[in-house]
Amino acid sequence: VQLQASGGGLVQAGGSLRLTCVASGRTSSNNAMGWFRQAPGKERDFVGSISWRGSTHYADSVKGRFTISRDNAVYLQMNSLKPEDTAVYYCASAYRPYAGWELSDYRYWGQGTQVTVSS
Repeated sequence: VQLQASGGGLVQAGGSLRLTCVASGRTSSNNAMGWFRQAPGKERDFVGSISWRGSTHYADSVKGRFTISRDNAVYLQMNSLKPEDTAVYYCASAYRPYAGWELSDYRYWGQGTQVTVSS
């Protein structure tokens, strides 16, 4: 399974971006998907996840601003962006239909897309 994340870029604070994650290879729509991010010099952090049935969970830092959805791809709609949202964003495919915030819940990872929010 290969995951391709796209949609990153440079945006001003308060702006919006929509990231897309497309899976190829031996994919399964029965697995949960997650988004993580990693800022320079920091650990990779959980952003949110979506189960195979569409239930979502978010990190407290993005609740009310970010929304995950899925159809044939997985999307991360990011609104009201802040400079602290600057990071490389990764999508990941979980081992199971439901997954949480642990990196170990996820089997496959995309290459990441850079999001930069200017103040």
